[in-house]
Formats: sequence, C-alpha cells, structure tokens
Amino acid sequence: MTDSVPLIDAATIERLTPMPALIAALRAAFADGTYQSPPRYAKDLSKTSSLLVMPSWSEGARLGVKIVNVDRVARPSVRSSYVLMDRATARPLAILDGATLTRRRTAAASVLAATFLARPDSRRLLLIGTGAMIPALIEAYASAFPIEKIFIWGRDPENASAAVTQARAKDFQAEAITDISAALANVDIVSAATLATSPLIMGEALRPGMHVDLIGAFRPEMCEADGVAFARSRVFVDTYAGAMDEAGDLLQAIASGHFNEEAIAGDLASLCQERNAGRGADRDAITLFKSVGAALEDLAAAEVVFERWQEDRA
Repeated sequence: MTDSVPLIDAATIERLTPMPALIAALRAAFADGTYQSPPRYAKDLSKTSSLLVMPSWSEGARLGVKIVNVDRVARPSVRSSYVLMDRATARPLAILDGATLTRRRTAAASVLAATFLARPDSRRLLLIGTGAMIPALIEAYASAFPIEKIFIWGRDPENASAAVTQARAKDFQAEAITDISAALANVDIVSAATLATSPLIMGEALRPGMHVDLIGAFRPEMCEADGVAFARSRVFVDTYAGAMDEAGDLLQAIASGHFNEEAIAGDLASLCQERNAGRGADRDAITLFKSVGAALEDLAAAEVVFERWQEDRA
C-alpha cells in the first residue's frame, strides 16, 4: 500500500497553491465552523528543538496530521511532513512536504487576516526576518495589496541583502534596512517571521493606521513585539486557544500588565464569519494579528493541493 500513496514535493505544492486560491480556501475553512483542531501536542526534544503533532478534521471526508521538528539552531529550522487521510478508513491519501505546506498556509493566513485588518490601500511592507517564510509572505501580500515597496530587516545584513536580491529577481522594489523603528515610520504593514526571544518591534514606534503581523514567538519564551505594541493595538489572534497557550509576546504583554486576555478583539473565525468587522472604517487604528498556527489551516491547504493534484492527473 505504501507505494500507492503519492509523495507531493515542495515544488508541486508551490505550483498548486497560488496565493489567491489558498487565501480563499482558508477563509472558507474558518467560516465553515466544522473543522476540528484539538490542541497540538508539543514536546521538547532537546534544549533547542521541539516536536509538534497537529491533527485536524472536518465534517467532510478527510483528516490530516502534521508532524513537525523545530530546531532553533538548525537550517532550515522547521522540518515536517503532512499526512492526508480518508476520514472513514484512516487510509493515507497523500504525504506532503510539510515545511512548504506550512510556509504557504502561514503566509496565506497572515494575509487573510490583513484583508480585514490592514488598510486596503497599503503599499509599503516591512518584513522582519530573512528565513524561508519571506518569499511566501511577499507573494501573499502582493496578491492582496497594491504593494509598491518592500523593506527587509535581518540580524545578518548579508542575509537581508540576499533576500532583497531574491525579491528584486521577481520584479519587486525591495531594500534592506538596519533600523526597524525608523522603517516603521514609512510603512503600512510590518510582518515579523523570526525566532526572536526579545522584542524587535517597539510599540512607541508604531504609527496610526499601521497593521502589525506577528508570525514568530510560538513558544512562551519567544517574543517579536513589546507590551506597548499590544497596548496600542486592536489585537486579533488566529485562535484563542493557541494564542493563550503558546503566543510568547502576547503572554509576556499580559504578564507585564500592558494587555489582558479580555482585550483581544477577535479571532480569524469571527472575522471570516463576519461576526467582527476588523478594522472597519477606522483608518487610524493600529491593528495587530498574532498567529501561532492552526491545524485547520494545514488541512485546508492540504485539501487544495490534493484536489488540484488529482485534477492534474485526470
């Protein structure tokens, strides 16, 4: 039976997940309300690495499990596989490259949130980080907003320059920067995708009308933005349970007294189900989206890949 289970590689996943279609699939999944995702299992494997197991299923015909190894000192730092199964029989339908699936669904989820929270005319994007998420974030944001200029910051200037070169090769106007706070004065959206353990985004530097997208800090000791950033923002999360269990910078903002759980304005489900207007007509609000990842995003993305893969073979 093993030989009959297709292995869908990274290149195929990228080809089969154009960002508009992926963002639409995630929106439909969050709006649907039937996807179930229990808290993910997390276990430290060493001082620098962790195992994550993330199951999800829906009232439809499929269920899926992602198995992830995160090692903060390895490159790439995230390695994973995704097993898509028939719900009734648990027979594997496909095994997907989990790292690529994760990167693309994560970028799509961030931009899905931004469609509700960022100004529709946002044109200047600051990316904090130089890892594998950056190309997917550029593709996703450019698919939904009229992005004219991209700024990229990295701890290693050479890595930032390399990310800029990669962006320019795809015809984006990109520039490496060294001062995050100074750059915040000139951008509409800032997206951080790092493994930082101390704040990179200072709330005092945020200006009215900005949108902040925090992707890293998926463990309590990690942090990308300080408590002031949360205090000054209208804060949304991908899921309440995940955020309150794992979102390091959010938990630290609460512990420091800058923020409290009751002040969270909404989650992706409330936005996609139109129970929350997000930014609404308030052009001056500072909005902040904190994500740690949700297993339903993996399942929705894997279903897009598998269905398109089947269409290719028909």
